[in-house]
This record gives sequence, C-alpha cells and structure tokens, in this order.
Amino acid sequence: MTGITPYRVAIPESELDDLRRRLRATRWAPDPPGTGWSRGVPTAYLRRLADYWADDYDWRRHEADLNAHPQFVTEIDGTRVHFLHVRSANPDAVPLMLLHGWPGSVADFHALIGALRDDFHLVAPSLPGFGFSGPPPGPGWTDGRTARALNVLMDRLGYPVYGVHGGDIGAFVAPLMGRDAPGRVRGVHVNALVTLPDGEDVDTLDDTDRERFDALRRWQENEGAYLRVQGTSPQTLAHAHHDSPAGLLAWFAERYRDLTGTADLPDDALGRDAVLTDAGIYWFTGTAGSAAHSYYERFHDRAAFDDRSPVPTAVAVFPTDHAIRPFAERAHTIVRWTEFERGGHFPALEAPDLLAADLRAFFLETLGRPR
Repeated sequence: MTGITPYRVAIPESELDDLRRRLRATRWAPDPPGTGWSRGVPTAYLRRLADYWADDYDWRRHEADLNAHPQFVTEIDGTRVHFLHVRSANPDAVPLMLLHGWPGSVADFHALIGALRDDFHLVAPSLPGFGFSGPPPGPGWTDGRTARALNVLMDRLGYPVYGVHGGDIGAFVAPLMGRDAPGRVRGVHVNALVTLPDGEDVDTLDDTDRERFDALRRWQENEGAYLRVQGTSPQTLAHAHHDSPAGLLAWFAERYRDLTGTADLPDDALGRDAVLTDAGIYWFTGTAGSAAHSYYERFHDRAAFDDRSPVPTAVAVFPTDHAIRPFAERAHTIVRWTEFERGGHFPALEAPDLLAADLRAFFLETLGRPR
C-alpha cells in the first residue's frame, strides 16, 4: 500500500451539534473556595472556555485554514498517516519535516508554514495515533516505529535528503528519524528537548544548568503528574476524554497553562481559538486516547535511547524548556544551541518568528543548502 490520496477536513454538522450539546449539558464540579489554580483548573475558567467553544467558536473557519494547505493520507506499516505537504515555488528549497507534540496538532504550524514556505518544501504529518491520522490498529507504536514510518513517508514523497524539526513528542521522534536514516536526514532541529542525567552528572553542572535542573525537578513534582497518568494508565483516562469534551478541555488547558511562557492563562499565550482547534481535532478524530497511549509506549520502550545520533543537531531552548547541554551531548551531535528570552513550550504558536529564524539559520546557514 504505497498510494497517496488527497484529503480534506470535513467534520459533519451532526458532530458539531453533538459537541455543542455535550458542552451545554456538562455537570460542573464545585470548586473548593479560594483555591484558584493551585489544585487544577478552576470551574469558572473552564466553564467560560467551554461556553465559548459551544456558542462562539467557529470551527468552520479553522477547518478552512487547515484546508488551505494541500493535505494527503497514505498507509504505512498498517496505519494511516495524514500529512500537509506544502511545496515551495523556490527551486532551491530544502525539504523539511515538521513534527508536532502533545496536545498539539498540525494546526499549530499555520503561521510557521507561512514564514518558511519560501525556503522549504514542508511536510507536516499528524503523528500516528494523533489527529487526522487516527488511532493505529493496535499497540506497539513506539517513537522508533513512528520515526521509521515517517522516513518511509519522505521516501514516498521523493525526498532523498531532508531535515526534520520537532518539539515536545516531536523532539523524541525527530532524533530517532536521524538514527534510523542518518544518510538521508541531514539535520535535526528540536525544541522542548528532554535531557536526563546519569547519576553523578548532576554534581558536575555549572550554576546555570544546576538551576535549570532544579527547575525541572520542581516541575516534575508540581506539574508533571499527567506524564505518569498517561504513561501508566492511558486507557483509564481515555474513557473520560472520549466521552466528555469539557473533561478533555480541562486536561489540555492545564497543560497549556503550565508549559507556555509568562502568561497567566492559555488564552493569553496562545489565544482561545488555538486551544480549541487542537482540542477539537482530538475530539472529532477520537484520538485523545491513542495519543495518551503514546506515552505508555514511551515509558516502556527501553531501546529508545540506546544509541547516540550521528546527525548534526540544533537545539532551541525557550524559557520554559529544561534542556541541559551536557546531558544532551551524550545522545545527540550538537552543532547549534540557541537560548531565547521569549516564547515557551509551543514556539510555533507563541513565537513563530523566532522559531522560523532559527530553522533558517540552522538548515540554510549552519548546514548550507544541499547540493
């Protein structure tokens, strides 16, 4: 099965009506008085966001934005893979794959595509198990398996050599694409890179990196519980998220608030529509559960970090990231390390200008255009 079929997003009106009905019928949890955000998403905030989703948010407008880019589906390794494919008019354009994270989607790249299409042929897949790719047919879709499938996709599209950018989950998959096909992946660019210590390594850190490591530990203790839930019991969570759009929205909104830059609310950093577009994609495609299962696969894949990637790698570090270079050097061939003073965990939404400039600098200047 090597065919590639054009695709358009077209959510039936009956599903939009069902979403609105469910939101309006939500049984709202009472708030403990005076707790604010300290114990999770406050009901008053969530209710305002859900009311906007039900009554004012225009899914059709954002659906049209998605359909403004050429989209396709193909089958790889027994599962469907959906992707945007935006070819540049520039004959010297560099092929570049863009990988989203969680709870993101290809919709996050709208502004970035506009900023990059003069210099790059852009391929932005919905990761297997996410969004319009739909749930895979069974378990076992590790990051390594996803990486192999996406290298197949680039081969199927006729790109013998290309770059890869990924953030969040994409920052796990992109380096694995390089390890799987080092002769084809000419460079890997990541943000929100996870770097882990190896015992006594922590004692050798300088003051700046030690402060970043301590911030990571505080984040794990205070805000990282969702990782354990999705990494250990994703199916339990899937029941709630598959049935309740308000519950799904609460789970996503808290992540956006925790991981964005300096904003107090996800609305302030990303805009309500961006949050609701991503939530809607997971809701309409029924992939909140399969996306959570990807964390289970990651937690239980002991082979994911066995080898060091030989591929030249650039790391973009935004203010809420916890990447530590000495740890990163063990697993990646770092040739560029850039730290930014604004933006956050979702730079394609929060600071697309900075991210686009760093991608150009790495792929067009540091690596140079392929000959």
